[in-house]
Amino acid sequence: MASNYLLLEEPIRMSTILEPSKPSYFPAMTKIVGTLGANSRSVEVISGCLKAGMSVARFDFSWGDAEYHQETLENLQVAVKATKKLCAVMLDTVGPELLIVNKSEQPISLQEDSLVTLTPDQDKEATSNLLPINYNGLSKAVKKGDDIFIGQYLFTGSETTSIWLEVSEVKDEDVVCLIKNSATLSGALYTLHVSQIHIDLPTLTDKDKEIISTWGVRNKIDFLSLSYARRAEDIRHVREFLSTLDGLYQTQIFAKIENVEGLVHFDEILQEADGIILARGNLGIDLPPEKKEAVYKCNIAGKPAVVTRVVDSMTDNLRPTRAEATDVANAVLDGSDAILLGAETLRGLYPVETISIVGKICAEAEKVYNQDLYFKKAVKYVGEPMTHLESIASSAVRAAVKVKASVIICFTSSGRAARLIAKYRPTMPVLSVVIPRLKTNQLRWTFSGAFEARQTLIVRGLFPMLADPRHPSELCKAMYKVLFFNFQAEPKNSTNESILKVTLDHGKAAGVIKPRDSVVVCQKVGDASVVKIIELQD
Repeated sequence: MASNYLLLEEPIRMSTILEPSKPSYFPAMTKIVGTLGANSRSVEVISGCLKAGMSVARFDFSWGDAEYHQETLENLQVAVKATKKLCAVMLDTVGPELLIVNKSEQPISLQEDSLVTLTPDQDKEATSNLLPINYNGLSKAVKKGDDIFIGQYLFTGSETTSIWLEVSEVKDEDVVCLIKNSATLSGALYTLHVSQIHIDLPTLTDKDKEIISTWGVRNKIDFLSLSYARRAEDIRHVREFLSTLDGLYQTQIFAKIENVEGLVHFDEILQEADGIILARGNLGIDLPPEKKEAVYKCNIAGKPAVVTRVVDSMTDNLRPTRAEATDVANAVLDGSDAILLGAETLRGLYPVETISIVGKICAEAEKVYNQDLYFKKAVKYVGEPMTHLESIASSAVRAAVKVKASVIICFTSSGRAARLIAKYRPTMPVLSVVIPRLKTNQLRWTFSGAFEARQTLIVRGLFPMLADPRHPSELCKAMYKVLFFNFQAEPKNSTNESILKVTLDHGKAAGVIKPRDSVVVCQKVGDASVVKIIELQD
């Protein structure tokens, strides 16, 4: 009987755990999504986040207006130029989120075994006995004995600002609840979660549409995080909406799974979405500790899996708990592409340190990831005959592992080939060289490629390189010169070889590629896709 235990290529000396990790140009293969907000919106802090390993900046419109987020985004753009680090932008929708309406924002103390009434009358003042909410259909959705959770940002079960309620009576549009624990609601953004109950509200609200069609279009967002995705129709509706907006037809949609409805329809959602975000805070209320199947299904489908809520304590502390550090490591070993940090960077006291520590934990976990076992499962699942691209991608990874290549270099225009390579979880970085499509209208040259480059920043192991003269990187400028001057003067194959040389030179300068290293290259030669192994000389 085959063993499922972790198989390591070579024995590990236990004394190595005392040795500090060697600095690397790529801090970790697993990506980090950072939520920018109150404590992480200055140019200085954002620059620190980028240097620490943040590759996607998330803008959560559950709070703050468009002007506030625009100022933060402009600071991000300044930081990107200063640090010469690419960063993608993710817009997170509000969705059918239920909120406590506390207009005075005065602290509200709730005592265990007391009664509190939830009312849709938002004109009433929030008190210890009455909590207005932004939904008038709650009384029709719940029944006696149902559980309701109220928490700041999300319910965690350990915060003194989280409340557990049990429905005791329904009166017309009001819901009377028994308070199960004492706590104080202080501040803004208290969300209400009803366990395993359907909320009859649209997934993409009118407010969301307004934000996307204004702020999203203005900033040409790379990713849209669709909160409370419940069915495949939700993703199809959003994609149709994006196609009507200028410049957003390429925006990728990540379905955020936050309740049982989303899990029930997970397979159909995964088929429609470009990626999945598992909101473990809300899922943890509805379910026992979640299983790993959701992440594995994303891996096999070749779509990014992003997990949340891993280092909650770092919102107020400089170090994670042992359980949290283990949780991050397990997320990596389970196959997650990225870790999403919410309150930890949004309002946390140590946003830069949090990103740095999470990245270091990810890097250590990646060292013992069983790539061989996963590779065999992935190939078996795909079956035969493989598609042409699937065969090339899996062959590139297999060759790179066998020759112990330092990197895989992939030439791509759409990013699809690079994502397929990443699907097979190579143990080395994949340098995704995005070749823009150059066009001219007799007056000026234009090119695409920025979207495709940034959208790989959420995929595990992919590191994009873009030939774009507007980006401050010397590599980008050099690649653009090669592309521009060779566009008509040389055959395409010659252009690719020139870009490959620029990429190798950059890898050497960055310390990623060393003399006598093996490098696997995946590129098109004429109409054929080929995989070749290059052994570098001294």
